[in-house]
Amino acid sequence: MSTRGVVFVHSSPTAVCPHVEWALSGVLGTRVSLEWSAQPVASGQMRAECSWSGPAGSGSALASALRAWSMLRFEVTEEPSPGMDGERFMHVPGLGMWHGRTSANGDVVLPEDQLRAVMAENGGSGLSRRLDQLLGTAWDDELESFRFAGDGAAVTWLNHRVG
Repeated sequence: MSTRGVVFVHSSPTAVCPHVEWALSGVLGTRVSLEWSAQPVASGQMRAECSWSGPAGSGSALASALRAWSMLRFEVTEEPSPGMDGERFMHVPGLGMWHGRTSANGDVVLPEDQLRAVMAENGGSGLSRRLDQLLGTAWDDELESFRFAGDGAAVTWLNHRVG
């Protein structure tokens, strides 16, 4: 089953950029060369993005490969495919990795069992805080300025398939 997605590296130290490309290349099975540009929100940091296509689950493999560098800020998306939810992974230093399921339009989807567990655990007291965690609110808040700083930046299109 095939799907596609995007890798957004919002900030990476210059010295780590080749390692990011090697990690993506290892997962995608072909040489990846990203077009890096300065990240204006974080002095001395670089940013890049690329689209990918491949089997369902490739987004998880890409996020796992990038997680090796804890100083990176990144997002990996995987579009829904027949019988499979989409996925979104975000990593922010200090917060770590966040993962959520996504709908066809990109909204975070909270499964019923998670919502019932949160309501049972928290009643009304910590419900809002826990739902924010499930939705990845802190990660979104941290990455928002990095996303806007990339407007107009080059995107690398990968013309191959994973697997």
